[in-house]
Amino acid sequence: MATQLLILHVFLLASALGASFAQISRKELRSKEISQDQMQSNSIDPSQVIQLSWQPRVFLYRNFLSDEECDYLISWVHRKKSHNMQVDDLPQSYLMDTDDEIARNIEDRISAWTFLPKENSKSLQVLHFGPEDSKQKYSYFHNKAAEEVGEPLLATVILYLSNVSQGGQILFPHSENRVWSDCTKSSKILRPSRGNAIVFFSLHLNATPDKSSFHARCPVLEGDMWCTTKFFYLKSINAEKVRSDSDNADCTDEDDNCPRWASIGECQRNPIFMVGSPDYYGTCRKSCNACSL
Repeated sequence: MATQLLILHVFLLASALGASFAQISRKELRSKEISQDQMQSNSIDPSQVIQLSWQPRVFLYRNFLSDEECDYLISWVHRKKSHNMQVDDLPQSYLMDTDDEIARNIEDRISAWTFLPKENSKSLQVLHFGPEDSKQKYSYFHNKAAEEVGEPLLATVILYLSNVSQGGQILFPHSENRVWSDCTKSSKILRPSRGNAIVFFSLHLNATPDKSSFHARCPVLEGDMWCTTKFFYLKSINAEKVRSDSDNADCTDEDDNCPRWASIGECQRNPIFMVGSPDYYGTCRKSCNACSL
């Protein structure tokens, strides 16, 4: 039933958007709905899908990733960190290589589950968070994701790569369910669980912004949190254009700690994390005066 609701949601949204969402036609959705062979080839199990909320529209897929896939994505980041020689205690965020076969297979499976075209998305982004301030709520993702691309954000997918015993759960402060707005009352079903996947939509069925989808994250209180995100937009996007537009955009800080990190020399010691690279939008571009670079 949850999978049918997800199909219905995308179908109605595509109808409302018309030509602006041409990548998903009624014919394509209908063929995907009845194609059991495609379901099997992408290892999609509808019985694992649960509808968590309708305001905002949130769906959970239990055990979407295998343990081997979780381990691979985490080890890929460790290799990347080792190559870049970054400081371990800073938050990490990396875009997966577009030619990585395992990442491509995961992306294909995400599209098979969500019925959203991969061409309308950015590459998988792997994030790592250690213990954090218990009194603070954190932005779950880069809030400027849509601005960088120049297209409205349609949906966000989160893949959890590790278990978090306390903290790290997603929040929807404007949700119809008040439990989702308080870290102390948040349901266990929202707790990051290794292998689970969540998709939530940023638009109503009439294609207007869904304010109930505004989100944040509870601080990680115990252990480390590893997750992967994927953003879907209304139109096909060009990765090279995204990077170019990002470089020319107004410099911003994505973390409140950026001024402090910059003051102790992290812009020079960790330029990829702080300022950015071709495959990573820097976290502290404003504090590092990247506008003039």
